Amino acid sequence: MTPLRPAKHSPRLLATLWAASSLLLAACGSGTPDAATGGGDETGSGSKSAWFTYSRAEEAPGTVAIGGLKITMRDGVQLSATVGLPADADGNALPGPFPVILTQTGYNKSIPAIPATNASLVRHGYAHVSVDVRGTGLSGGSWEAFGETEQGDYLETIDWAAKQSWSNGKVGTWGASFMAITQMFTAAHQHPAHKAMFAIVPMGDAYRDIVFTGGQVNVGFIPLWMGLVTGLGLIPAEPDPSVPLVLVDHLTSALTNFQVPLIAQSFLGTGGVNYDSAFWRTRSPLEYSDRIKVPTFIVGGLNDIFQRGEPLLYEAIKKNATSKLLIGPWQHLGGSSGEGLPRDNVPDLDSIALMWFDRYLKGIGNRAESVPNVTQYLWGEERYSTATDWPHPQARPERWYLRGDQSLTQAAPAAGEASRVGLQQPLNGICSTSTSQWTAGLLGATQIPCFSDNRVNEALLELSYTSAPMTEDYYFNGPIEADLWISSTGTDAGVLVRLTEVSEDGASHERSNGILTASFRAVDEGRSRVLKGQRIQPWHAYTEASKQPLVAGEPTLLPIEIFPTSVVIKKGSRLRITVSGSDFPHGLPPVTDLVDQALGLITFYSDADHPSSVVLPVVPVSAITRP
Repeated sequence: MTPLRPAKHSPRLLATLWAASSLLLAACGSGTPDAATGGGDETGSGSKSAWFTYSRAEEAPGTVAIGGLKITMRDGVQLSATVGLPADADGNALPGPFPVILTQTGYNKSIPAIPATNASLVRHGYAHVSVDVRGTGLSGGSWEAFGETEQGDYLETIDWAAKQSWSNGKVGTWGASFMAITQMFTAAHQHPAHKAMFAIVPMGDAYRDIVFTGGQVNVGFIPLWMGLVTGLGLIPAEPDPSVPLVLVDHLTSALTNFQVPLIAQSFLGTGGVNYDSAFWRTRSPLEYSDRIKVPTFIVGGLNDIFQRGEPLLYEAIKKNATSKLLIGPWQHLGGSSGEGLPRDNVPDLDSIALMWFDRYLKGIGNRAESVPNVTQYLWGEERYSTATDWPHPQARPERWYLRGDQSLTQAAPAAGEASRVGLQQPLNGICSTSTSQWTAGLLGATQIPCFSDNRVNEALLELSYTSAPMTEDYYFNGPIEADLWISSTGTDAGVLVRLTEVSEDGASHERSNGILTASFRAVDEGRSRVLKGQRIQPWHAYTEASKQPLVAGEPTLLPIEIFPTSVVIKKGSRLRITVSGSDFPHGLPPVTDLVDQALGLITFYSDADHPSSVVLPVVPVSAITRP
């Protein structure tokens, strides 16, 4: 393959610009933080750290994009690529070589509405390569969503990017969602050119995070996502004589090879895809996290579709590499852009990314490693706070019990307290916060009140247990477990637990939830999380061999994982737990299980012999810090 050459330019003009930019960088202290706002240690421990303002002068006034590039894979399939290069005011590429930012996307890199190139980074002296992964955009081949063949392409692509004439051999990876997930697999290859990654709202565990949460099909997101990838791959966004044939191949593959067959099998419960297996583990970055050695910055959201996996990825990667975690008050779309930043001294995502890549690709001593290890938005406080680690090092377990009088207390129930019966039906939750969350924030943008206040849904379809007003602020931060005693008139049941913050005006704000198909209740204690002697995050196998049908009418304990969150229930507000039989469209049983879970009644117990409860990771309010 002929290496890409920069556009023709005036040597005298470029030499002048290059010298001027070098002098300007030197005058700015090579991009060091503002001394008035800087802080933190130099060890990367985050133990004495604080956010600071980081900026430096751009190295170029403009950018130029060179498209039509083809990267030939080992089997002959060609991936479509575009490179953005720093340019002078006339649009001529500056002479390299440059450190490279690589973004690999399934959303068609050529569509401006879903940017795969960061122009700010390019103007600051980076080349930015954007690549359509196999079977998407303008690339050839068939798409199989992070499968082994696609992962092999990531290695060849970063190798190609490191060897081009405009590359200095150092590569960082950047991007959100799909473009964040590809980074994780790329890093696992441990290519020597890969020096850092900046992953915005990445997935951790394909099965548990998103596709089959609690053992149920996520019908809110999966068809939407696969339809998005397929639809964007049918748009001829660049003039290329090969485009019509590529688009026909994409459509044929979607209909017969992957997207449509996989969705059909998931809904029908056939082909084994409704169980956790090598198919899903291959597509789960957490399974590869021990191989990731590059400095990693992870951005997540408290109501993101990957709410569960983002902190788990940080926790795994920090063992082998400098890692940072920023979690905002975001659903997926808001998290992709870092909506609302800068705020509370936390910079915007582009500024953080520049600091990160300047440190690890350009070697600028800007102390990026000393920013706080963990920065989280706190519901209730409505601001960001920092910590040295996740889960919060000062967390301790505290158990709240569902009581027969519909209260929620830290005192265990007495003998004979009343149980409550709910209808087992599959369509609860349509008008709730989780519907907005699991459609990636799209429905939430409609501003329908029930997507931010669950009172209507609770009154119609859920059983509520509510604490007395808090006498002082109450802070919890991390993963949560619900231990519910239930029985069903059938041999299986879907069970939902919501955790909400009830403000003094009565509004019920959902902060997290968990769902579980009762027959998947078996727990692997070796992979579950224990906090000071109490299990607080159960790990379910979700295999066919692990299934345990219910015995109709027999009380059974269900350990349910509630996804991690960070909340301060303010003095005067209340904590509420609601339970029901479903959370549509977040979860729907496959057709093979639908009859067992859609018909009948569920009894929720609250007595001394069957003490249903929720265990929270409580943190002292005094531990709340300011960035």
